[in-house]
Amino acid sequence: MQNKQSTSIRTVVATGIGAAIIFVLMKFVAIPTGIPNTQVNVAAGFLALLGAIFGPVAAGLAVFIGHALNDFVTYGSPWWTWIIVDGLIGVAFGFAKNRLKIEDGVLGTAKLVWFNIYQVIVNFIGWVLLAPTGDIIVYHEPATKVYLQGITTWLVNSISVAIIGSILLVLYARTRTQRGSLKKER
Repeated sequence: MQNKQSTSIRTVVATGIGAAIIFVLMKFVAIPTGIPNTQVNVAAGFLALLGAIFGPVAAGLAVFIGHALNDFVTYGSPWWTWIIVDGLIGVAFGFAKNRLKIEDGVLGTAKLVWFNIYQVIVNFIGWVLLAPTGDIIVYHEPATKVYLQGITTWLVNSISVAIIGSILLVLYARTRTQRGSLKKER
C-alpha cells in the first residue's frame, strides 16, 4: 500500500511542478514562427522528459494545466482544442516510459531513434489531424488557416522534441545508476 501511495504522491508533485515549468516555458521561452498564434515550443522538449520519467498521467495533466494557464494569461481565454491535443500528446509521450526505461541509466541510440520516430508520428496525429479538425468543428475556423498552423506546429514541436527532448533524455539517463552496475564487495 505504501508504494502505491508514494507513487500517487510522486505523480501529483510531478504534475504540479511540470505544469509550472511548462507554463513558464510556453509563456517566456516561446519563439514566434511568423504564423499567427504559432511558436517554437521549447516546452515540448521538456514534456518528453516529463513523460519518460513520470508516465502518461503526470505528463498529460501537466501539459494540459500548463497550456491552459498560458492561454488564460496570454490570450484571456483558453483554446480548448489545442489544450486537449497537447494533453493527449503528453499522455502519448508518457506511454513511451516503459519502452525507454531511462531510470535504468541506459538510453542507447536505438531507443532514442525509436522515440524520435514515435514523437514525430504522435505530433503529426495531434497537430496536423486532431487540433485543426477540432478548430474547424468547434470554432468554425477556416481550414487553410488552422491546417497551416497545425503543420507548422507539428514541424517545430517535432524539432524541439528531437533536439531539446533528446538532450534532456540522454542527460537524465546519464544521472541514473545503471541497473546491475553495482556489485557487492566481499
